[in-house]
Amino acid sequence: MDNHFSLLNLPKRFDLSVDVLEQAWKQASSRVHPDRFATASAAEKRVAVQWASRINDAYQTLKNPLSRAAYMCELEDFPIQAESNTAMSTEFLMTQMQWREQLDDVRADPQHNGVDELLQEIKAKQAELFDEMKNLIDVRQDYASATKRVREWMFVNKMHQEVKAL
Repeated sequence: MDNHFSLLNLPKRFDLSVDVLEQAWKQASSRVHPDRFATASAAEKRVAVQWASRINDAYQTLKNPLSRAAYMCELEDFPIQAESNTAMSTEFLMTQMQWREQLDDVRADPQHNGVDELLQEIKAKQAELFDEMKNLIDVRQDYASATKRVREWMFVNKMHQEVKAL
């Protein structure tokens, strides 16, 4: 049980069905449920709680596509290093600048005109990144490229939250 996928008895794939993931989580959780350890020793109960915690952590990581992609990159020794490595393509940097300008315009407008259009652009980029991650990780196993795209996806998600806050 050296990773979240094996812990939940799942194939190591980015493109995971939410239903399959949830079913695997429920099955794994039922094996360490407190009711199963009602008559166990204190040490056995502690171990069960630790396993339950690991299972829940695995589920939380894998259910979010961005955290799943980041986790998979790190499993392959490609750390995300989002705080220290901010290198991104020129095209993506231009998109960032455009979105920031649009967001400033939306904030300056009392009616927040343009917020829906900006939100749709961001959602489209999120969907594009999701599809690209399926190809980079599951098909090509190109973790170096996936790592760069994960950093971009982190920015897109942050921008999404800022726009939704309006």
